[in-house]
Amino acid sequence: MEEIILSKEELSRYSRHIIIPEVGLEGQKKLKAAKVLVVGTGGLGSPLLLYLTAAGIGTIGIVDFDVVDESNLQRQVLFTVEDIGVPKVMAAKKRLQALNPHVKFEVYNEMLDSTNALQIFKNYDVVADGTDNFPTRYLVNDACYLTGIPNVYASIFRFDGQVSVFNYRDNSGELGPNYRDLYPEPPPPGLVPSCAEGGVIGVLPGIIGSLQANEVIKIITGMGDTLSGRLFAFDALGFTTRIFKVFKDKTNPLSGENPTQKTLIDYQQFCGITAEKDKQANEIKEITVEAFMRMKNEHETFQLIDVREQFEYDLVNMEGELIPLGTLLNNVNKIAQDKMVVVHCKSGARSARAIQSLQALGFKNLYNLKGGILAYIKEFEPELPLY
Repeated sequence: MEEIILSKEELSRYSRHIIIPEVGLEGQKKLKAAKVLVVGTGGLGSPLLLYLTAAGIGTIGIVDFDVVDESNLQRQVLFTVEDIGVPKVMAAKKRLQALNPHVKFEVYNEMLDSTNALQIFKNYDVVADGTDNFPTRYLVNDACYLTGIPNVYASIFRFDGQVSVFNYRDNSGELGPNYRDLYPEPPPPGLVPSCAEGGVIGVLPGIIGSLQANEVIKIITGMGDTLSGRLFAFDALGFTTRIFKVFKDKTNPLSGENPTQKTLIDYQQFCGITAEKDKQANEIKEITVEAFMRMKNEHETFQLIDVREQFEYDLVNMEGELIPLGTLLNNVNKIAQDKMVVVHCKSGARSARAIQSLQALGFKNLYNLKGGILAYIKEFEPELPLY
């Protein structure tokens, strides 16, 4: 193995680490020798990448296929207004290289899926999961297990955050639980809203992402006790914390007593998303924003229903009748059955669920506004805020 040497500049830069007995010079060398992959450069990925870079991780991989959007800047502190429209991995690399020129960055401007995950993961020592959807979380977990790599996991929603360490082998050789031990099955599609739908307080990913970075550093240096076998839960609103034990599941298809899964699978299908999309495509009628505006300008008779929340409506609206999704079934009498009804939300997901619920009650006159209010703003009123 190649000897790790810290330059004079690095010794000065990392001096506050090196004087800590639990880290020391050898610990800093371990950080320089380490290769860490961060999946996602959003709310969690931003503090993760900033602190791992500042800490002196030798090689950092960055996976993301998204571009910087103005709505990201409320929490994704890695980016600035100058980065809007730029691929996130490229904007991240530029910022991080300016922070620490001693770190090597490998960027993957692509969607992580079953065809590339194992090939990417095999080049790293630790993976930190900063994603916000269930298919990718199961994919990251399974790829980490199959490649034998620790998975530092976190999730955030509104005021709540979680952190844990999965697939970690301790000094005795014992392998800890993985994500499937905590969540054997994904929730039904649409049951758990995304941060785009439910929101997240801007400082929360900074708190949780920093805790993730701390776990990564502990794993690499060998100091302290990791969160393997434990789930840390944080409530920012009440400022309370809890730690739950995570136990191995004997029926885990990867690591249980009778494992049945030996490779990566179709995670969209596993989480029911493909089937849900096919079902919606077959059952839900749609109308484009262009067709909607033609209908409006020609003064055709219709009813417009907005199923977002009050705070979203107050930010920007299309003058539709506000009936939040959670109150929909209590307000069925407000929805016409003798004329066309257009239902919309932010992007089209919640309105599709609303239409499914109403069609189960016998409604046949409902149309989903394709792309939601975001599509309307981009096409017709670009001066309005994209929240």
